[in-house]
Amino acid sequence: MALETSNGVLLVFEGKLPGLNDYTRACRTNPHVGAAMKKKIEKGILAQLYDYDGPTGIVAANVKFTWFEGNKRRDKDNIAFAKKFVLDALVSKGILKDDGWEGISSFRDFFMVEPGEERVEVEILW
Repeated sequence: MALETSNGVLLVFEGKLPGLNDYTRACRTNPHVGAAMKKKIEKGILAQLYDYDGPTGIVAANVKFTWFEGNKRRDKDNIAFAKKFVLDALVSKGILKDDGWEGISSFRDFFMVEPGEERVEVEILW
């Protein structure tokens, strides 16, 4: 889901994204397994952007992530690692020009617990 706001755009990605521990485990199994995992996750994120018609080529974005977890089992830094997948998907879709120094000015992470409502809300502000 995408919602344009007066100073940015809000994107909501349903579901629980894998954390750093999941990705590390996949990469240790075999580098190809890790690469396939990343590709699959990004494809799933892009599928949720299929009807996006908001701004593209955004530079100097301030990105706010709000991570909704079902419980407190995963560490926050493990959860927030998934921003790598989200940002790469946003670049692939053309929403962000890039996810390097020019494309991202800052990002912030917030964490909430909502059993049965796992998702990440990504607000791109300019």
